[in-house]
Amino acid sequence: MRVRYNQENYMKVFGNEPVIYQRILSSEEEPSLQSLVSRWLERTPGLEERGFNFWKKYKMSVDNILDDQLKEAEATESEALRNHLIGQQKRRRELFNSIFDIKIHNALMARGERRLTHRALQGALMISFYREEPRFNQPHQLLQLLMDVDSLMTKWRYNHVMLVQRMIGSQLIGTGGSSGYQYLRSTLRKCREEFVALAIASKNPHIYSKALLFSDRYKVFLDLFNLSTFLLPRDCIPPLTRQMKSRLSIMEESNNAGDDDEDKKIPPKAASAPSPTSSVSSNSPCPPENGEEKVTSDSDLEKSLENSIERSCEASM
Repeated sequence: MRVRYNQENYMKVFGNEPVIYQRILSSEEEPSLQSLVSRWLERTPGLEERGFNFWKKYKMSVDNILDDQLKEAEATESEALRNHLIGQQKRRRELFNSIFDIKIHNALMARGERRLTHRALQGALMISFYREEPRFNQPHQLLQLLMDVDSLMTKWRYNHVMLVQRMIGSQLIGTGGSSGYQYLRSTLRKCREEFVALAIASKNPHIYSKALLFSDRYKVFLDLFNLSTFLLPRDCIPPLTRQMKSRLSIMEESNNAGDDDEDKKIPPKAASAPSPTSSVSSNSPCPPENGEEKVTSDSDLEKSLENSIERSCEASM
């Protein structure tokens, strides 16, 4: 993914500095932030096939929506409009098949068009759908912040390119020995050279500038930006079962919380989020089982909330 610096590996620059060279080697051998986030998303509660099985429910909802769209398209009287709508529906189905078919997804990963693993993508989608649930609220905020980092880096690259062009032009050698503006601009280009060729052939300066700038090549969390492509209308989102609603209303869960019985009756109080005025146990964020909410002093309440926040930060999904 990296653009080669003067047609050489960037590590060669640090060949005479063994300490820095070794630190860079060690950093490359450590798990990257992207891989850690991917492993974290793979543990999203609700993906278990023997439990809530979000992916199966999501696929059923998508199939129903696409089938309804196809029926509406076929019922259109105008032949031109009917063919257009059917073509749109076909392309939309192919797009969703790219996330349902793990072979297609892995092929896109091999080409660098996807970053997250198939199961991690499922977890990211589930968090996006149910982000209002207490357990998914902070994970959703984290995903938003990761996209902010990617966006700011992209803006910084573009501003850096413009600064270099303004100060030294586009023909001089850069201060670091590179080709200057030309090298920096290459870090913003699209991976696919044929797209640039198509833009040149169009003779449209606006399309050409878009082909050169703001590439997705260096977006680490590209899949998070593309999640909106696969979102569904609110009334089509698979409803949570009572068991799953209970799991997502707390920050921690017991070992036997993985099985999701849709017919199991759970008292409403057990499935609700803890009240901010109730006493919080040191072992569980849930209210007392006897249903009696004890009003504590401000100092006790503040201390209990701090403990709850610390547990939520340390708890693993």
